[in-house]
Amino acid sequence: MQSQPQYFDLIILGAGITGLSVARQQLLTDSGCKVLILEKEKEIGMHASGRNSGVLHSGIYYPSQTLKAKFCSQGGKLMGEYCQEYSLPIKRCGKVIVPKTVDEDHYLDLLHKRAKLNGADTRIISKAELNEIEPESYSATSRALYSPNTSVVDPHSVMKKVISDLINNNVAIAFEEYVISADPQSSTIATNKNVTYRYGQLINCTGQYSDLVSQIFNVGEHYYLIPFKGIYYKLKAESEIKLNGLVYPVPDLRIPFLGIHSVKLVNGDTYFGPNSIPALGREHYDGIKGINLKDAIVTSYFLLKQYVDNKDGFRSFAHRELHQFSRNSFYKEAKKMIPKLKLKDLIESNKVGIRAQLYNKEKRDFEMDFIVEKRDNTIHVLNAVSPAFTSAFSFAKYILSGQ
Repeated sequence: MQSQPQYFDLIILGAGITGLSVARQQLLTDSGCKVLILEKEKEIGMHASGRNSGVLHSGIYYPSQTLKAKFCSQGGKLMGEYCQEYSLPIKRCGKVIVPKTVDEDHYLDLLHKRAKLNGADTRIISKAELNEIEPESYSATSRALYSPNTSVVDPHSVMKKVISDLINNNVAIAFEEYVISADPQSSTIATNKNVTYRYGQLINCTGQYSDLVSQIFNVGEHYYLIPFKGIYYKLKAESEIKLNGLVYPVPDLRIPFLGIHSVKLVNGDTYFGPNSIPALGREHYDGIKGINLKDAIVTSYFLLKQYVDNKDGFRSFAHRELHQFSRNSFYKEAKKMIPKLKLKDLIESNKVGIRAQLYNKEKRDFEMDFIVEKRDNTIHVLNAVSPAFTSAFSFAKYILSGQ
């Protein structure tokens, strides 16, 4: 039995991109800080951080007063510079946002305005310019929005480099270990390995489990993370469709998802997705594996509430996403942006992610922004969803500030 808890100045729960970035920023601020990271998996990148598309977003979509707006553009620049400094894969490919209907055209002006306020470089382009930049894409009107500096990186390469630097700077990382109980008064935690640690400060960066972990510390009881599964289809290498960069639709800004779009990875492969289907567990990636009965019941309960309340048009969103569950419907949605796309061009892939969206039980609605809650000497990052990867280096500074 462990007689005396081992002490660390900072304990970080979770080794996703947010947790790793917090540790990195702490060392940049105080290289002598004694840091421990606990990660429940056997390796990094098994969930959201390793399953995302690697797009470094520019900060186009978010209202200027939000945390997402504040950190997305700056974070993307910092991560881009980091990749260039250490010769990590990065490709500046640009992105076009196209209206699929005439009614969506005016949102281009709104997105352009938000981009300008948030420090993102965008411009409204004509149909002729769109045809030069992305010949296969289609706009239902005479215009599109162009983000020339949008880039893609390899998330695993970024995380491997960060964790290598942390280890070289004496950060302790314990894999397959996670907190099961806590005593905030004595600043101690107990883990599944029957080990007790004492902390000067603790930061919860556990992603799709952050609500459950925060509640161990009596924080965030009115929140629940609802998992949504996102499936991608891969564009066949033999397809006649050749895209230069990224093609996104004008999104429904009332909901926290961007719609089915195309992504060209750093290795040149192109994917279409993701859809947003309620998952039956926080790790429900495939088949029956990862189904959690409790999560499935609670998720169904809160989604039913959302459906009945129909806040921000949730009912039409639910109908649309359930419809896109089938490959044929998925294809029809993608074809609205890429008219020459054929059903045979899309093949099934193992690229599947879970986006756990924070639900506020008191407001009976989803939280659209990053949520960080502080209590005593603990900080809980409760809604680190897209663009969390892009924002990570900038967001980490804010998290550590405890504001």
